[in-house]
This record gives sequence, C-alpha cells and structure tokens, in this order.
Amino acid sequence: MLQSNAIMFGWNRPITGREGMAAELFMHTVNFFEKLKRANSLESFEPIFLVDHGGDLGGYFLLKGTHDQLDTLKSNDEWVEIVMRAGHSLTGVGIIDCFTGTTVPELMARWTKTIPSH
Repeated sequence: MLQSNAIMFGWNRPITGREGMAAELFMHTVNFFEKLKRANSLESFEPIFLVDHGGDLGGYFLLKGTHDQLDTLKSNDEWVEIVMRAGHSLTGVGIIDCFTGTTVPELMARWTKTIPSH
C-alpha cells in the first residue's frame, strides 16, 4: 500500500491585527518541529515563504517523515493546538498529506496505468 510521507501545513497571510499572534505561533511551531526532529519523531521540516504572486498561498511548512511518524503527529495534542491557533491568526490554513521522494515514481506509475487509451 502506498502511504504518504510528508505533510504540507500551509497558510495565506496573517489576519489583520493578528500579525503578532501569527509571528509568535510561527516561532512556537518551529520550536515544536525541532523538538520532534530531535526525538526522531519527524525526519525533517522546512519553512517556506512565497513571494507575492496573486494566489492564496503565502507560505508553508513541509514536514517529512514515515507514515507512522506523521500519523502520530496528527494526534499530538500540541500539534492540534497549533492548528487551532493557526485558524485564529492566519487565513487559508490547510493541511495536506503529500507524497515525496521514492513514492512519487510509484504513484506516477499507478496513475499512468489508469489513463484511458483512445
């Protein structure tokens, strides 16, 4: 069974008047991910900020780990609180399971098998 091995935790921009809350939450979230990485509960994380481009995605964290690590993360009380706080200080919050690395060719091979022939 093909399983996701990454999470994209994205947002658009801070809610007007809550920029300070968003900045504090960002630093708290980085510290939380660093703690998980040190405990081998997460393989890696990378914060990414996008330049203004007219879209509704301003930035995201790309979290990588085993499917089990990421499943455990999703039920972690601190993670749940971070996501809830993000909803209070950021617009467009989204959490998406992703496939990276060696799972991509496998997923692509499966996808190409489903393409209807003419």
